[in-house]
Amino acid sequence: MTYPINLSVRDTALQISSGRLSAEALMLGCLATIAERDPDVRAWQHLDAQAALGTARLLDTSNQPKGGLAGVPLGIKDLMDTADMPTEYGSSIYAGHRPKLDAAVVAKARTLGAVFPGKTVTTEFATFHPGKTRNPRSPAGANHTPGGSSSGSAAAVAAGMVPVALGTQTAGSIVRPAAYCGVVGYKPTHGLLPLAGIKPLSPSLDTVGVFARTVDDAAYTAGALMSDPALMEAAQQPAIGSLKVGVCRTPHWQRADEDTRAAVQVAVQTLQKQGVQVHEFELPTACEGLTQAQIDIMAFEAAAAFEAEAQSNPSGFSPAFARFLQAGQAVGAVRFRAALALAEEARTAFQCAVAGFDALIAPSTEGVAPVGLEATGDPIFCRMWTLLGTPCVHLPTGLGAYNLPVGVTVTGARYADIRVLAVAHHLENLL
Repeated sequence: MTYPINLSVRDTALQISSGRLSAEALMLGCLATIAERDPDVRAWQHLDAQAALGTARLLDTSNQPKGGLAGVPLGIKDLMDTADMPTEYGSSIYAGHRPKLDAAVVAKARTLGAVFPGKTVTTEFATFHPGKTRNPRSPAGANHTPGGSSSGSAAAVAAGMVPVALGTQTAGSIVRPAAYCGVVGYKPTHGLLPLAGIKPLSPSLDTVGVFARTVDDAAYTAGALMSDPALMEAAQQPAIGSLKVGVCRTPHWQRADEDTRAAVQVAVQTLQKQGVQVHEFELPTACEGLTQAQIDIMAFEAAAAFEAEAQSNPSGFSPAFARFLQAGQAVGAVRFRAALALAEEARTAFQCAVAGFDALIAPSTEGVAPVGLEATGDPIFCRMWTLLGTPCVHLPTGLGAYNLPVGVTVTGARYADIRVLAVAHHLENLL
């Protein structure tokens, strides 16, 4: 069976719940696609076809009420604990590691009836040392990075292996892979999805999110995981009337190449043609220095989070991760507290400044996915939003160099996730 690519996540769950679609047949189609494509893409760290099929069969034969993700094939980033599969965090230090419990978000997905083919590749401890995954959009004869750290989740969705997958973002680990692989990536407002059972990197910044084929799939899945019916319906709202959207080019606009600049322009012109008010958005003065503050906070908290591994098995770190922890130690408590204070001031100022806008359009990346698998690209356009804690939706808008995907970030005020998703869905439909 070929996965019904035009069937949304909500319709998949509805048809499986009603018996019109078999969860087992669907999983067989998913596994067939993985068998065909993954030898080239290498999105999966661990696969358990028999367990996935067994779960799907039980779902088909059960008389119990089925949840909102009934039978939906869901990729799980290998940073998230799973009681029935190894969880290795992208590191040889944890080779074969078997947690006793699921991460909270994984447990919730199980309760909702989702079926897990396996664990998707993460970079080492969700930082910058790449995993084995190749961007499935790479042209023939070339290797382009899928981005990181949620490399496997983005690639698995882009390659049609699963309709939706979970990831995390601490700098740009949802938005950047979504951009490079040409899928929707939704990073909720910080704290809306639980972090329990996910290997910590930087608790002030770590955020759970979703990769999907459409904004509706992302909103529905995340809303189900949050037990938030309004979020599940965010992309189902009727056409939006009078909108005011800001264009935030960020302090790093000079690093955007022609493809990224064109993507922003496409989004702006598309909205303007529909009568949307589009205005330049200037960040408050309090937001100056946010990128460096994010770097300092992330590194300092990571150095603290990995103290045990640094004492017990420092040789298990890659040279890049060891240097990252050393940089975190060099930040020091005074600089760390100053960065946290700056972040708090900036969040307050940004909330006030963005209050008159429904959403903002911003660059997602410098350009298309770079050539090579030795690095995962620079999260320069993502760090600021992660530190501000705002909801972000990466939306593909077209193709750039090498016929690789390019797109924009739709963001807005903290906790305005429903509005941001609705605007992103509106733009998606127009495009």
